[in-house]
Amino acid sequence: MSTTNPLSETPAVSDGVILRAEHISVTFPSPQGGLGALQDVSLEVCQGEFVSVVGPSGCGKSTLLRVLSGLLQPTSGRVYLHGTPLDGPCGDMGIVFQKANLMPWRTVLKNITLPLEIQGLAASEARQRATELIQLVGLEGFEQSYPHELSGGMAQRVAIARALIHDPEILLLDEPFGSLDALTRERMNLELLRIWRARRKTVVMVTHNIQEAIFLADRVIVMTARPGQVRADVAVNLPRPRLQDFVYCDAFTELARRVRQAIDWQENNER
Repeated sequence: MSTTNPLSETPAVSDGVILRAEHISVTFPSPQGGLGALQDVSLEVCQGEFVSVVGPSGCGKSTLLRVLSGLLQPTSGRVYLHGTPLDGPCGDMGIVFQKANLMPWRTVLKNITLPLEIQGLAASEARQRATELIQLVGLEGFEQSYPHELSGGMAQRVAIARALIHDPEILLLDEPFGSLDALTRERMNLELLRIWRARRKTVVMVTHNIQEAIFLADRVIVMTARPGQVRADVAVNLPRPRLQDFVYCDAFTELARRVRQAIDWQENNER
């Protein structure tokens, strides 16, 4: 199959770096004296870019995302947002975890408006913003539903809407579809790209799925086994909008091979 698409778009990536990590290392205390999670990780993310991070289980992908979000301070190194050191969580970032973590006693609408309620925004404006996002993520008609009435994919849509409610510049995703079945995951990938195109956020997404990483991203950052280091930075030169059939084309297969080869490099060199 050819990747040529008359309706294709080039990625909306500017030359401006919005998020930068410099020589990030993280060591957690342990009875043995310290457990290295990340070692000397440096990367840059441009405005409007979609970046995926992949690597073996336990390589520090989620730790890296927590550092980029300001939720975790690195043992050494620094994160910069718009060139300014990031010393803690800020309103310019929205975060979605693998579990939706919805409040079971709150409706879909109330779960989405929660961050704005905490900020003290007027209820009418919070409701208006949430209603717009409910339409964006395709949950019309479920505004008054409770989390136990939702499927896994629907719950993650709520989590994405909640992360976007304060209009952050950057969306950080930590394996948000990892617990979904394969078919639902494919649909959610398409939905995520639709939302990304509509809002043009800068996205950094951690995943263990190579196909998902390539399908979604402009670039794929490949990490080594723990302590995680950046092994490769693979550009994904596939046209947009992405079609599900792209996964069967030769260009996609070659990208998957390159990413897999980078992941396997350390294991092959340690034999």
